[in-house]
Amino acid sequence: MKRRDFVRTGLSGAMAASLLPAAKPVLKGNINHSVCRWCYSNLTVEELAQAAVRIGISSVELLTPEEWPVVKKYGLTCAMPFGPVAEGKNRLTDGFNETGNHEWLIPLFTERIEAVADAGFDRVICFSGNRRGMRDADGLDACQKGLAAIMPAARKAGVTLCMELLNSRVDHKDYMCDRTAWGVELVKRMDSEHFKLLYDIYHMQIMEGDIIRTIRDNHQYIGHYHTGGNPGRNEIDESQELNYPAILRAIVATGYTGHVGQEFIPSRTPLVSLRKAIHLCDV
Repeated sequence: MKRRDFVRTGLSGAMAASLLPAAKPVLKGNINHSVCRWCYSNLTVEELAQAAVRIGISSVELLTPEEWPVVKKYGLTCAMPFGPVAEGKNRLTDGFNETGNHEWLIPLFTERIEAVADAGFDRVICFSGNRRGMRDADGLDACQKGLAAIMPAARKAGVTLCMELLNSRVDHKDYMCDRTAWGVELVKRMDSEHFKLLYDIYHMQIMEGDIIRTIRDNHQYIGHYHTGGNPGRNEIDESQELNYPAILRAIVATGYTGHVGQEFIPSRTPLVSLRKAIHLCDV
């Protein structure tokens, strides 16, 4: 199931929240926990923010600017806001790897970076775009050129752009930034603390596997993490093939202090599943 076509579940926000314990849990504090809003479309942003507080989550992410004040009202942050997209364009497939997109990407991202900083956030997501027959080397050149134009604004605002690694085998056919090595090369070329990768564990399990070794070897190029069970971006429990406690311990061992965003599709009662996932990852 993909972000663009996730359907609403039948459990109301009030009913879902009623299943959570009244007292906020005591977590270990080694992980800053976050949750991706799109996975809980049966809840309003306000309901999800309220639940996040009760679960011990400090961020609701993948939000648009009009949603930011809602989470801030509850003392939460948005660890990974959405980047902008021009009308008639797709934010995942129309990215920095096509120079023709730079004419709208550069001004819109410059504006979004300033808005993100004004809201008190320090990250924003971006995407490479699809190959469409383009060589990987040419895509790297184009991304470098487009991103270089907005790095001054990012430095000034103290905001880091994070390009997400997505799988091109199952969910996002033809996406260019689909391997860690390609993304790391782009980060090296940019040579800036204000450009990193969003390492999605689910996506990279599909493309590469070897998750813990990859994190250990490349953590300095990673600015954010997403979870998700494989196969199917399902619950991150024992029903799937990834060992999340071990993966989270490896992330903590690198010295990472950012957020880890839960991005799985709940197959049971959504907020109960989310609470279980947070406890599983609270290493």
